[in-house]
Amino acid sequence: MIIESARLAANQLLEPKSRSVVLKSVGLTLLLFFGIWLGLDMVAETFLSPFLGGWPWIATALAWFLGAGVLIGAGFLLAPATAIFAGIFLDDVADHVERNHYPDEPVGNALPIGASILLAIKFTVLVLGANLLALLLVLLPGINFAIFFLLNGYLLGREYFQFAAMRFHSEAEAAALRKEKNLTVFLAGLIIACFMAVPIINLFTPIFAASLMVHLHKHISRDDKVRIIPA
Repeated sequence: MIIESARLAANQLLEPKSRSVVLKSVGLTLLLFFGIWLGLDMVAETFLSPFLGGWPWIATALAWFLGAGVLIGAGFLLAPATAIFAGIFLDDVADHVERNHYPDEPVGNALPIGASILLAIKFTVLVLGANLLALLLVLLPGINFAIFFLLNGYLLGREYFQFAAMRFHSEAEAAALRKEKNLTVFLAGLIIACFMAVPIINLFTPIFAASLMVHLHKHISRDDKVRIIPA
C-alpha cells in the first residue's frame, strides 16, 4: 500500500500538472528573493551610503556582502520558501490525483482559502524546521540522521495525511483516522523525509507528499472500509 502510493506519487512528478505547480512555486520564490535583495539594496543606498561617502570601497564591499548574503540565504531557504507557495496549490494537485487515478470515486472538497493558507504556513514551518534541525544535528554524529528522519517522518506524515483526509472528512474525523492508521502514516512520512533530504529534488517535496498521501488515504478508505469515529 505505502510503496505503491509512493510509486504513483513519484510517477506524477513527471506529469505536466506537477511540473506546473513546481515551476510556479519556484518562480514565486525566486521573485520573493529578488524583492528582498532589491529592498536591502535600496535600504543600503538610502541609509548607509550617505554615511560612507568618503569610503566608496566600503559601500561597494557592503553591496557585495548583502548580495552574497541573499544568495546564501536563498540556497538554504529555497525549499522552505517554495513550500509555502506550493502549499497554496496542493488542492489542485490532490484534485488532479483523484480525478485521474480514481475516476469512479467521489472527488474531495478543496479546503477554504483561509485553511489552505494556514496549512501552507504550517508546511513551511515544518520544512524550515527540518532544515534547521539538519544543521544542528551535525553536532551529534551517530544519532543525527536517525533523529532527523524519525522526527520528520512523524511530522510530515501527520500533516500531509491530515490534509488528504480533510478533503473528505471533518478535522476531527481526519485526526481519528490518522491515529487509527498511525504506523502506516508514519512509515509513509519516512519516505517523504528521505525525499526531502535530497537537494534540488526536495523542491518537489510538497507535490510528492500530497500525492502520496492522497493515494494512501484512498487505499485506506477503499481497502479497509474504515468507519471513522470523531475523536
